[in-house]
Amino acid sequence: MAATQKEIDYCLKPPGSLGKLEDIVRQIAGITGKVHNRINKKAIVVMMADNGVCTEGVAMYPQDVTRIGADFVTSGRMGVNFLAKYAEADIIAVDIGIGVDIDCPKALHRKIRHGTANFLKAPAMEREEAVAALETGIEVTLDAIDQGYDLFGVGEIGIGNTTASAAVLYAFTQAPIERVVGRGAGLTDEAFARKKKVVRDAVHLHKPNPDDPFDVLSKVGGLDIAGMAGVYLACASRRVPVVTDGLISNVAALTAMRMAPESIAYMIPSHLSFEPGAVLLQEITGLAPMLNMDMRLGEGTGCALLFNIIEAALRMIEEMGTFAALGKSREEIADRARAYRGEFGK
Repeated sequence: MAATQKEIDYCLKPPGSLGKLEDIVRQIAGITGKVHNRINKKAIVVMMADNGVCTEGVAMYPQDVTRIGADFVTSGRMGVNFLAKYAEADIIAVDIGIGVDIDCPKALHRKIRHGTANFLKAPAMEREEAVAALETGIEVTLDAIDQGYDLFGVGEIGIGNTTASAAVLYAFTQAPIERVVGRGAGLTDEAFARKKKVVRDAVHLHKPNPDDPFDVLSKVGGLDIAGMAGVYLACASRRVPVVTDGLISNVAALTAMRMAPESIAYMIPSHLSFEPGAVLLQEITGLAPMLNMDMRLGEGTGCALLFNIIEAALRMIEEMGTFAALGKSREEIADRARAYRGEFGK
């Protein structure tokens, strides 16, 4: 990373003037262990699962939309598809827990169970199922890495998963409920109030141990959240950059961070979700989103947008002219840049 910073500073520009683009180049160098990096194959892993808590009226849409979403995402008709196509990224759609059996040949069928239980009445799943879901995310991602994918995004499809992610976040933090629970897909005031009560009551009922991520996942989590956490851990284990998406994706990132704190260094945040929990997650994880576009769709849409920015950033030290044109050495410019950063706290 230090060597890469020297190359960045040697580009013909004021120190730090490309802002977060410079941060991306330096971070990816740290991830891969190489100064010069190029992305060859991109994929967004979309975990699909149902949530039994939907029976409490906490979602705007019926449960069947998850099945329809699986059909749409594998046939190129979901929101993430047109953005992924523009970014020249593939979609890896995984049925990790849809409530019914689906007929989607292009999906990976890795169903742990047919949706979670209603966690207001019983634990969402068995601990062993949470472990299996995490391992599924790891296995799917390692297989993709072996196929040459070197940049990942993480998304999800599942009615009710904003409630599950809010419950996981609340279980980990015990933060004020207003900072944790949002309206999701657009709840009425009455349903929004019920959603906050469900999250609060479920966590108080099951008392998940915040120091035990599997206890949190199994009691109030979702299969998609566990699977996404596995994607993050797999990427970290193989030194591959992975982009976070919105609220649910970042709750999974927090879960992975609680399992392996060092994994956070391999994550690149895309956008700030419109959900209130997104700000809390930024404070906890330190992942500062690069985009703020009032998005809250999920699916990995923010990842697709950031893919283009990442690839553009990596061209900086490959294509920009340098201070060599002014007869300046790398060491001279590096000294000036260090002085600048020291003076302005950069």
